[in-house]
Parts: sequence; structure tokens; C-alpha cells
Amino acid sequence: MVQYYDYVLGVIPLVLVGLTALLTLAGLELTAAIPVGAGVAALIIGHALFVNMPTHPTAESADTSQRVNAE
Repeated sequence: MVQYYDYVLGVIPLVLVGLTALLTLAGLELTAAIPVGAGVAALIIGHALFVNMPTHPTAESADTSQRVNAE
């Protein structure tokens, strides 16, 4: 099952390369397009780390998931 963080890991290089390429094709110099692409990728990483924080499963939630799978 694909989760939020799997999408984040896939989107980071796509944004970095894709946005840099789009900005370069739009006429922005490469030396300016790369920091913009990296900045947007950093914002995505920051969102994943601080806004939608990863959590560790507790023992209670692990027991519940095992009971649901057993049924």
C-alpha cells in the first residue's frame, strides 16, 4: 500500500528536475532555475517533516491492526 511518504519521496526528484527544466525552457538561466527547484523540493520535505509529521505506531495501535487482520 502506497502511503504519503512514498509519494513525497517520489515527488522530490520530479519537482527538482522537472521545475528546473520548465524554468530553463521558459527562459530563466540554469543558475537561477536550480535554486528555485531545490527550494520547492525543500518546502515539500519541510511539509512532510513538520506539517504532516511521521509518527511511530504505539503498541495499542499495533495490537488493533493485528486483530483486524486476523478477522
